[in-house]
This record gives sequence, C-alpha cells and structure tokens, in this order.
Amino acid sequence: MSKKYDIYGLGNALVDLEFQVNDQFLYDHKVKKGLMTLVDEDTQFRLINAINQNDLVRKSGGSAANSIIAVSQFGGSSFYSCKVSNDEYGDFYLKDMNEAGVDTNLDGKDRDGGVTGKCLVMITPDADRTMNTFLGATTNISVKEVDERAIKDSKYIYLEGYLTPSTNGVEAMKLAKKIAEENGVKTSITLSDPSIVQAFKPQFEDVIGASVDLLFCNEDEAMTFTGTDNLEDARQALKKEAKQFAITQGKNGAIIFDGDTFIDIEPYSVKAVDTNGAGDMFAGAFLYGITNGMSMAAAGKLASLASSKVVSQFGPRLKTHEVQRLLHDLK
Repeated sequence: MSKKYDIYGLGNALVDLEFQVNDQFLYDHKVKKGLMTLVDEDTQFRLINAINQNDLVRKSGGSAANSIIAVSQFGGSSFYSCKVSNDEYGDFYLKDMNEAGVDTNLDGKDRDGGVTGKCLVMITPDADRTMNTFLGATTNISVKEVDERAIKDSKYIYLEGYLTPSTNGVEAMKLAKKIAEENGVKTSITLSDPSIVQAFKPQFEDVIGASVDLLFCNEDEAMTFTGTDNLEDARQALKKEAKQFAITQGKNGAIIFDGDTFIDIEPYSVKAVDTNGAGDMFAGAFLYGITNGMSMAAAGKLASLASSKVVSQFGPRLKTHEVQRLLHDLK
C-alpha cells in the first residue's frame, strides 16, 4: 500500500534569525560561544536590538523542521507537526513551510495567542554557531499537535530530541511512536545535542523504549547517551537502542549501522563557513534516500554530500535547485 508521506516529523517550530558576529560581540553580551542556550524573551529581544537588522536572515526552522524541509526539497513528501502562535512570526512560519512543500498540522487551524519561538543563530568567523533560543509557543507542544492520520499515512516518523526537556513534548513523542508502531510505520529519532542528552537521558530512554528503527546522532551524543568514552564502545552499545543508526563525524564523514554491518561514509572535503544545520541536513537527506529506493550506503553518501554543502555556506538549508543538483551530481 502506497503512503502519502515519506516522513512525518514532530518537533519544535522556531523562526531562525541568522547573522554574523565576532567573538567580541559574544563576550560583550555575555553569550556562551558554541552552545545552544535557552533564554527568556527579554534577553533575546536585547540581543536582536544590538544587531544590525540589515544583516538578519529569517527562515522557518527548528531542527526537525530543517530535516523535513530537506526531504521535500529532494522530491520526497513530508508532514510536520509543531506549534506556533497567532502572530507575525507564526504567519511567516506557516507560509514558509507551505512554500517548501511541507504539509503541517497548522493548515486551516486556529492558533493560540502568545509568541512564536525564535532561535538567534550567531555565526563567528571560525564557522562556529552559537544559538540563543526563546521557545515561546513551542514550549507547549503536546499530544494535541500529534496528527494520527498523517502518521498512519507515512513510511517513517522522525522525532526531535530537543522536545525531551518538556513533559508534554515527551508525551507527544511517545504517542507518535505508539501510533506508528501499531500501524507498521517505522520510527526514527535524533539525539539533537550532547547537553540535551546529558540532562534528559531518562526522557530519551522513555521515548525510545525497547528500541527505534533508526537513530541519528553525532560522536559526542553517541558517547554521552551510551555512557562510553570512545566511539567503538558507543556504536556497539547503540545496537541495543536502535535497529539501525547513523553517527555523523563532522569532517571525518559518518558511520552507518544497517542492522548487520557497519558502513563507513566518506567525507566530502570543504571549507566550513557555518556548521549550523549540518546534522539536520544529513538526517533529511538520509531519510529521503532510504524512503525513495536508495540503499543505506547510497543514502549515506547523499547525506554526506548534502551536509558538506550546508557547512560551506551560511544558514542551515540549501535552496531547492541546489538540493536537486546534488541528486544529479551523485549519479
């Protein structure tokens, strides 16, 4: 039976505000470099006001949203469940997702009051990214945002690890996974961030349960989650958590476990400008590949190529014509 969607995503809805800064800016404003920090609205407002507004680039974001949009750009079909408010940024978010070809739970629905979440992405000349995030409405994502019909009509669900700090978010993830498993839909999750894994490991374990079909993480997240201090032990331990998994290794490529053997994915050598969104693109490209006839090795190669293109430019996403060119270049 054919499915309407390749991937159903559940995650945060944040409008990304990207701009370039120097280290002095971070020091002057007491911002911790290289980390994703949750901040209150006043702190974020103060930082935005200190920035040259001409330099701001605005895009719909959230980690899983970036992955889901990538699936659509490659030519796949996707659905995203999230939460925004009935404000200017919420309108922008819905319009941007629709233009990206992604169906959402927001279409034709009333939205709550409050403020849509925003992520301030500060990029330094060394290509490092520092994020200050005010979650706003997405803090309240709950089982109400889970779309059972869309899950049943998908090949895979993809759960964003950044939801684990929220009790309601964890319940939404568990419900989505339960619906998927009861209806033969494959499950996948991303560990998202080492600090999130460290602080909310019990919540991740609660969501993963016996296992998931596919897990995404980077080296640090893999070791933090498995309580190991080297990659060899981490990847063996991950076999107990996921039937298949992908561990990204930055400039060293990636390792894929296909359920039987480990596959080394070669890196594509590029000059990194901005690492923001590399992992999101890897997951999106990989999910597109495996739901559209590619082997895991071929999907890994596409994901490695796509993420290398993302880090060589500013911003977490590529333009659709750039994504389509990657498919051509891979042949």
